[in-house]
Amino acid sequence: MAERKNLTGITADAFTSDADKWALDKLKKVPIFPLVIQKFYELGIDRWMYCLNMSMSVRCGPNQYPTLHRILQESCKVLDMPEPELYLSSNPFPNAFAGGVERPYITLRSGIVNTMTDEQLYHLIGHELGHIKADHVLYFSVASTITVLLDVFGKKTMGISDVALYALVLALYEWSRQAEFSADRAGLLVCQSLETSIDAEIALTAGPNRLSHEMNREAFMDQARAYQDADPLDQLGKILIFLVMGKFWTHPMPVHRAQQLERWYQSGAYDRIMAGDYAGAPRATAASA
Repeated sequence: MAERKNLTGITADAFTSDADKWALDKLKKVPIFPLVIQKFYELGIDRWMYCLNMSMSVRCGPNQYPTLHRILQESCKVLDMPEPELYLSSNPFPNAFAGGVERPYITLRSGIVNTMTDEQLYHLIGHELGHIKADHVLYFSVASTITVLLDVFGKKTMGISDVALYALVLALYEWSRQAEFSADRAGLLVCQSLETSIDAEIALTAGPNRLSHEMNREAFMDQARAYQDADPLDQLGKILIFLVMGKFWTHPMPVHRAQQLERWYQSGAYDRIMAGDYAGAPRATAASA
């Protein structure tokens, strides 16, 4: 395992993107959003989701999948945050998610553990910790259960029109996509290697396969750059794809995520944080200077 630098006192502001903040502010201004949040708490959905996850997954600890637990512990030290609960569930589709507004937890699917190396799992777990530290979990939970809320309370009872609901769903999805960029930055801060973060993105995109040893990081980044720098006709195609399908995606396209993370790294922001210049960093006092 590589030795990692702990970022004492770091706050979510250090890695939260401006687009994430903008989209969340826009979401909070949707008129019916406060009502939906209120009903989420009234119904106790957070407790339902916690109990469901616990009933269907194995909780990791010092004596249960200790490798995963150790990665979680070290990752939490890097981001200077309390340890959430960590679970492993049986699902061949490689993915992971963070949940639990009042009792935070991270659940890794078996498919992602089979796909990633231990070093890549630092990026993955750091990504999910970033969601927790940035208080993304509440809004993710509301987005994933909004149909339940509407079924229980009814749109008419809550005074929600189809137009208002559509506006809320679009705002939730837009924010969800932007939040992923912030969490990717947290994953990089934890694994502390851009190469490892990109490799983790490739592993997540390509999925488990017997030819994973043939993965080429540079070729993937060339692909990501080509996607971003497409000619005008391809750019128009990208816009049409988004308008037809992409606006309802909760995650950005993988190649876009990879290039955005590379751009953030190349901006110097990562190096400044690693040098101790970040929101929440302890400052030297006159006596200790």
